[in-house]
Amino acid sequence: MSSPDPDLSTIVKAYDVRGVVPDQWDETTARALGAAVADVLVLEPVHPAGGAHEPGGAARPRLVVGHDMRPSSDGLVDAFAAGAQDRGADVVLIGLCSTDGLYYASGVLHAPGAMFTASHNPARYNGIKLCRAGARPVSLDSGLAAVRDHASASLAAGGHDVVDGRGARREEDLLRGYGEHLRQLVDLSGSRPLRVVVDAGNGMAGLTVPAVLGEAAGLPALPLDVRPLYFELDGTFPNHEANPLEPANLVDLQRAVVDQGADVGLAFDGDADRCFVVDERGEAVSPSAVTALVALREIARERAQEDEAAVTVIHNLITSAVVPELVEAAGASAVRTRVGHSYIKEEMARTGAVFGGEHSAHYYFAAFWGADTGMLAAMHVLAALGSSQGRLSELVADYAPYVASGEINSTVPDVPAAVERVRAVMAARGAGVDELDGVTFTAPLTPDDAGGGPGRGPFGRAWWANLRASNTEPLLRLNVEAVDAATMTAVRDEVLALVRADA
Repeated sequence: MSSPDPDLSTIVKAYDVRGVVPDQWDETTARALGAAVADVLVLEPVHPAGGAHEPGGAARPRLVVGHDMRPSSDGLVDAFAAGAQDRGADVVLIGLCSTDGLYYASGVLHAPGAMFTASHNPARYNGIKLCRAGARPVSLDSGLAAVRDHASASLAAGGHDVVDGRGARREEDLLRGYGEHLRQLVDLSGSRPLRVVVDAGNGMAGLTVPAVLGEAAGLPALPLDVRPLYFELDGTFPNHEANPLEPANLVDLQRAVVDQGADVGLAFDGDADRCFVVDERGEAVSPSAVTALVALREIARERAQEDEAAVTVIHNLITSAVVPELVEAAGASAVRTRVGHSYIKEEMARTGAVFGGEHSAHYYFAAFWGADTGMLAAMHVLAALGSSQGRLSELVADYAPYVASGEINSTVPDVPAAVERVRAVMAARGAGVDELDGVTFTAPLTPDDAGGGPGRGPFGRAWWANLRASNTEPLLRLNVEAVDAATMTAVRDEVLALVRADA
């Protein structure tokens, strides 16, 4: 085996580690990363001067590690844990889990965590999502760059020092506790009977759904008839890519919901931290509608505990305008952020928000250490449906009054020039502009416009359109939302024509 490349910049991304195994990283790399994580995230907060843990002192700092079902995970986890132990950290191995299961472990054990997963990427990939104690996020700016640099130096030097009093390793099964915690947050025991088709995509939901919604972890039965689809854990993803954001990956679920007369369908991604919803007709429910539904339930839950509580909900700027409209109509505050989970988590911490949602189906809960959990969002949907007598399509109709384009990518040779073409046309029309993330254009309502409320459109406008550039590719991402399909189509097509004029 060739020596691993000490330059880790190709696999250490803005928020995680991800690359092809063994081409871009292997077990030697994993051991170096384990030692670096121990130094930066585990030991440094306890011993700021850099000293090792002293035997006989306070409880030894520990790191909790979980992994998904990828073929390379076992070997990488073993090497990573060994590296952390080399530097004096104890390691708690929780085995197979979802990413939100790792966040639960980090929260309940109050320990930094490492989740080995590459989400929906093909089987040859693997990665690591890191968090500080209490599931607090880690990015390049908050520790990941230091982890990268420590590991790179170790690889370049041919290894790292092993301290006296090397850390210990133990295994702990937290799956039942994870299920109990979620059930405490959303009680489904009083639901009317529901038939639920779940597509796990051969990912970790095949483990977590039976444990949380069923009896596999020894919890009491719920009034749910769960119909499994692709529950076998298989990191080669033999049936379809475990990425429900792509419509093609929802087709099997949509068909099964209709064929089996189900009340609802749920689709999870590979590491089961995102959940997509399908109604009884087999139609996809937008993540914005789910965000609005869950937001109102979280607001009500907070108000039930303290009637006059000031409640805040976070949403990114691509989320439908109906989310802040309904949040503010409920007497709460809505805070708009840039796209990206780090921005959502930062704003949740800053504002004390109870909930945050993204158009990509990431849902964040203050009651879950501010971390994202698709399972908890799914349980909110089930609870709302189970407490009503109507169909899911009827329940979510009020949460989807506008028409959205979905995200459309365009490869362009000159991104700034393409944006300026759109900006010039919009300026000539008097469109509003903001630059919170990329460029968002808005157009005022005319007397002929009708909206999702009495005379209202999204943000009180006929439409909005956002253009954002990719950080890594010559791409522009377009999202449009409007009062009706004709307006959305017209705006979408005109902006795309301008963006792609020199493509």
